[in-house]
Amino acid sequence: MASRITTVSREISARPQTVWALLTNAESYSGWNPAVISIEGQIEDGESIDLVSIVNPDRSFNLSVEMHGAHSMTWSDGMPLGLFKGVRVFELTDQGESTTFEMTETYSGVMAGLITKAIPDMQDSFEQFADGLKAASEAAESG
Repeated sequence: MASRITTVSREISARPQTVWALLTNAESYSGWNPAVISIEGQIEDGESIDLVSIVNPDRSFNLSVEMHGAHSMTWSDGMPLGLFKGVRVFELTDQGESTTFEMTETYSGVMAGLITKAIPDMQDSFEQFADGLKAASEAAESG
C-alpha cells in the first residue's frame, strides 16, 4: 500500500521529442534542473543512475531506469523483500502543439510508513524540476 505520493504536472509549449531529449540526457540536468545537485550514469532502459538531490544533499540515490517507449520512464530504488520501494514515474502526453509532463513518486512497502517520516516533503523539489524542464524545453524549441 502506498504511504505517500508526490506529483507535479506542467503544460510545456514544446514537442514531446524535445522534452524527452532533455529528460533523458543526464549531462544536461545541471543546466536546467535546480532540484538535482548531480546525476551520474546514462538515463537508458536497464541502466542505473546515481542521483544527489537538493532534498538530501548528503545522500546518493542509486536508481534503476526503465523506459516505456519515448514517452514514459520509471526510476526506482528500494529495500529487499519489498520492505520499502520508491518509484518515480515520468509521463509525456503529446497535445499536438504542446506536451503535458507529469511526474509522480510513490513510496510503498511494509516499512514505508516508518521510512517516509524521515523523508522531507518533495513538493518544492518537484515544482523546481518541472519548472526547469518547462523553461529548458521551451527555450530549446524556440531557439
